[in-house]
Amino acid sequence: MANPLLGVLFHWLGGFASASFYVPYRGVRRWNWEIFWLTGGIFSWLLAPWFFASVQTSDLAGVLAHTPASTAGWCVLFGMLWGFGGLTYGLTMRYLGLSLGMAVVLGLCTVFGTLIPPIFQGDFAAQLLDTASGRTVLLGLAVTLLGIVVVALAGAKKDAELPETTVKATIAEFDLRKGIAVAIFSGVMSSCFAFGLAAGEPIKALSAAAGTGALWTGLPVLCLVMFGGLVTNGIWCTWLIARNRSAGQWIGRGIERPPLLANFLLCALAGIAWYFQFFFYTMGESQMGSFGFSSWTLHMASIIIFGTLWGFAFREWKDARPRVRAMVWSGIGLLVLATIIIGYGNSIAVA
Repeated sequence: MANPLLGVLFHWLGGFASASFYVPYRGVRRWNWEIFWLTGGIFSWLLAPWFFASVQTSDLAGVLAHTPASTAGWCVLFGMLWGFGGLTYGLTMRYLGLSLGMAVVLGLCTVFGTLIPPIFQGDFAAQLLDTASGRTVLLGLAVTLLGIVVVALAGAKKDAELPETTVKATIAEFDLRKGIAVAIFSGVMSSCFAFGLAAGEPIKALSAAAGTGALWTGLPVLCLVMFGGLVTNGIWCTWLIARNRSAGQWIGRGIERPPLLANFLLCALAGIAWYFQFFFYTMGESQMGSFGFSSWTLHMASIIIFGTLWGFAFREWKDARPRVRAMVWSGIGLLVLATIIIGYGNSIAVA
């Protein structure tokens, strides 16, 4: 039986993993962006999905062999589109920082990723408008968006009030105009991951029929969707490596020799953390009952909460006025409230 409160907990764990994944990359030294991004990506898009799916699911090879080609194709295609979002997500962090960057990207991602699947499946009205639980979930989505707007406005106010030299000290490549443009594109493309998971519902059914427990049936879907992300990111990073002639950095070549062991370990940690957001996401979704699509809102809200906290930890807010800091804390409070409302809405549906 579904347990929405347990599902909320899993989504918070996934949100923490997502908000934290970029932190290890900050410790990578003397590697170009394309080198550490692709290194971490091999762990997150290839090694981790297949390892955990092999360990936690029954007959992974058989399930995927019986998956219709069209289903697998849609999962990979949406994964490739999501890959564009993930690719530019890293750029957003470089240009806007953790707090403001996550708010803009994930606001758009929340709307598209939550509402498009039920609209596409034709049951939007039946699930969300015609029931008390559905209307409660919609209220939670509205509160989530309000919280995102508050956090984003606080981030914009913070950066507008600070001297450019101060902003550059905490976000080395800060560029508001370029960052916002990249963030919008990233947010729309990133929502395609939710579409890939929805397209993979037949695979979850096959996995359950093979004897996989309810918590783990979504893991085979991740193998396909994240492979699509690997294709997109791999092509882009390979082009950058060829252009910048940076491949030698993997074996320590360069004007200054990079700390190879530390860099590889940090990239592995970042990549596995990136994967764990969806590992816990599939677990949380399995507990949300008929409103599984609301998982996307919970996931986005928790990422912004923990991403903003990381922003404080890295002193991105240290020079902001008290009024602005109070504003961002208000936004976090709204996001926490939204998770409670959505969890309650799902519990009504289960009851």
